[in-house]
Amino acid sequence: MSFKAEGLHARNFKTWRTIVALMLREMATSYGRSPGGYLWAVLEPIGGLTVMTVAFSMAFASPALGNNFALFYATGYLPFMMYLDLSNKISRSIRYSRPLLSYPSVTYLDAIFARLFLNALTHFLVFYILMFGIMTLFDTGNILNYAAIFNSLSMALTFSFGVGVLNCFLLTKYPIWERVWGIVTRPLFIISSIFFLIESIPQPFRDYLAYNPLVHIIGEMRRGFYATYDATWVNPLYVYGISLTLTVLGLVFLGRYHRELLNN
Repeated sequence: MSFKAEGLHARNFKTWRTIVALMLREMATSYGRSPGGYLWAVLEPIGGLTVMTVAFSMAFASPALGNNFALFYATGYLPFMMYLDLSNKISRSIRYSRPLLSYPSVTYLDAIFARLFLNALTHFLVFYILMFGIMTLFDTGNILNYAAIFNSLSMALTFSFGVGVLNCFLLTKYPIWERVWGIVTRPLFIISSIFFLIESIPQPFRDYLAYNPLVHIIGEMRRGFYATYDATWVNPLYVYGISLTLTVLGLVFLGRYHRELLNN
């Protein structure tokens, strides 16, 4: 019994050591080679938010919630970019780490979780820095609902993982899927309620938009930053259910075909 426990502990330690090594490799290749390194992870969303804030403040007297354009668009833009970047990074895990996956000690799950952990931590850090900076700089005085904020981040994380894992199989198995997916999901930036509240959309289009899990993620985030915004239509179970379904499908297909994918 003790030998089994020691063997399990050794395998777990080896797995975590492999994941950490893959994370350090990605940090060096993704951020270490560019001037500014990790600083760009913060500067890029700042640039996007600045453009949106200036453009919409010139067109409208006030945002749909509150009186601060930067905070309103940040509550939509940052969760969306977290989903987009995480799902894209996870979907390319096998391609990115293919040279290392020939080693017996490195598995496709190690590659997936390494990209998940590193990029999720990066986005959480960027989220904290930008939100703290906006609320301090503009002295917004918002009363925060931390449970709603954490729930929104959790939904964004799980949905990103589900989409990324399934696409990891599809993109590797069928390269054409990358182009198809890019075309199909291009309108998401417009229809995910980054720039508006779903309540302002007339029926039946409001119900159609509610099928988009990102609308629920962003609605929950705004509920966390605006005490007067109820967002009773947000359905976390819907988001978690879709995320779990996508994750299971992706893991099943990868478990079945990962050797074939690595050999192609």
